Amino acid sequence: NGSDNILWASGKNPDNDTYNITFKPGAGTWRALRLQIYTDEQYAGNRVARGGTSFIVTEAEVSAGSGKSPRPVKLAHVVTSAQAEGFPALAMLDGRKETGWAIPIAHSSEHQAAFHLAEPLVTTSNAVVTVRLRHDHYERKATIGKFRFSLTAVEQPLPKSPVPDDVLKALRIAPEKRDGKQRQTIAAHYRTIAPELTKSIRQRARLQAERSQLAVEVPSTLISEVRDKPRTMRVLPRGDWMNDSGEVVQPAVPHFLPSVAKTSGERATRLDLANWFTSNQNPLTARAFVNRLWKIYFGTGLSRTLDDLGTQGEWPTHLELLDWLACEFMDSGWDVKHLVRLIVTSGTYRQSSTSTPALDEKDPLNRLLARQSRLRLDAELVRDYALSVSGLLVPEIGGPSVRPYQPEGYYAPLNFPKREYTHDRGAKLYRRTLYTHMQRTFPHPLLVNFDASGREECTAIRMTSNTPLQALNLLNDPIFVEAARVFAANIVERGGRTFEKRLSWAYQRALTREPNARELELLRTLFDQQLTRYRTDTDGASELLRVGEAPKPKGNAPELAAWTSVARAILNLNEVVTRN
Repeated sequence: NGSDNILWASGKNPDNDTYNITFKPGAGTWRALRLQIYTDEQYAGNRVARGGTSFIVTEAEVSAGSGKSPRPVKLAHVVTSAQAEGFPALAMLDGRKETGWAIPIAHSSEHQAAFHLAEPLVTTSNAVVTVRLRHDHYERKATIGKFRFSLTAVEQPLPKSPVPDDVLKALRIAPEKRDGKQRQTIAAHYRTIAPELTKSIRQRARLQAERSQLAVEVPSTLISEVRDKPRTMRVLPRGDWMNDSGEVVQPAVPHFLPSVAKTSGERATRLDLANWFTSNQNPLTARAFVNRLWKIYFGTGLSRTLDDLGTQGEWPTHLELLDWLACEFMDSGWDVKHLVRLIVTSGTYRQSSTSTPALDEKDPLNRLLARQSRLRLDAELVRDYALSVSGLLVPEIGGPSVRPYQPEGYYAPLNFPKREYTHDRGAKLYRRTLYTHMQRTFPHPLLVNFDASGREECTAIRMTSNTPLQALNLLNDPIFVEAARVFAANIVERGGRTFEKRLSWAYQRALTREPNARELELLRTLFDQQLTRYRTDTDGASELLRVGEAPKPKGNAPELAAWTSVARAILNLNEVVTRN
């Protein structure tokens, strides 16, 4: 805060914050309040917000008075230099924390907001004006960094932004020399600022704000433009795309495959290609899909080569089975549920995964399907299963991406723009991992550790690794610790009175079996050690039970902390992350 009255937000940046700014404007009559927001290199994103890519002001409130009970000052309208789609300026006056004003992500410049007062504000020499800016949006740490407030006696001011170039160009021409288009340009601009049209301008702004907010709530998709006349495609001599002397070619498939049937005209269309893909005369699509589906349920496809099925890939171990399943898939009307039901109810799928020395010697990779395979769960399912066991998983289908817990500073190397990750709150933290926000080249560390694709390129087959980082992830990742403490609370509440009954309930819940004598002995020892520890370290027990945003369980804290340690051990078992 210097002589120019510019303010800097400093200190720890909370997830949400409310700025209370008080100042003495002196005696005067004021009709509007101006907020100026400045850029600063210390801030990430657009250089205007303390976190994220932009600030989001959910509400703006003003009060004034010279005593202890200032009266509220009603704000009639607000105009800004820029606003992002779905975050209109008028959202600061609607009384809702779900909406707010933000600037477009690409705007790394200074911005202004002019708040028009419903009635002139008359102040005395000792009057104090308080401005309150609320940042209560679910996007966390999206708070303003460097800014300044000022009052003005100008009625209905606009943000200090340059007049459009085409308007300036028309204004520089003498009125008698302007053509019809130039006069229309000036008139159109004047209608956006004319005092006589204040009511209409404000009504239009409110409708545009409602439309902007509605636009981001309605899902949309990209649709390609259909050309009346398709482009002429030629063979490129020596790959020279500027040489148009090559032979003209038409859409087609390799000659050794069934030809594409044209529905209309002489040129095959995308619809013709789609019909060709799913034609009963073309089993390639069905075979490839069946082979991938088989890999999901058995760990390996009938042909191990998922990404190049055909003469270049491995010959199927059970060719007749692959052909039969492909025909069944097509004959059922491409019914995926029917195919899945057919596979999982088969005797082959329902076999035990227990092997024998003879089988291990003759068929170590289980290509003959004499038993079921053991599979490490996919990265997404590892987290989902822990949440499901604990009871935290939110099974809702569909919706936008969510941001679970992530190590602080993980995005620090990112530039252009710099950004800061803030995790979500409430139910969004426990959505299926499928909906996790994916940052290109920086996927969530849990997904990296458990071999998920980075999505930078198409990946037909994920490699499966077994590293110490995975065990550390299961033990120390906040979401797994939180799942373990919630699981522990359920064990104590629903498992019974004795240690044996509670452990039995936990094993049935996590592993669908009873613990054996050795496991019972080891986990009893672990429980006793942890219970002794937390009875003397009550602060440590409370800290453990506060991990995550799920409500802290009620009850005996040392006992719950000890059971949390047992639950962590159970969720870290290889058997938990392996489909047997």
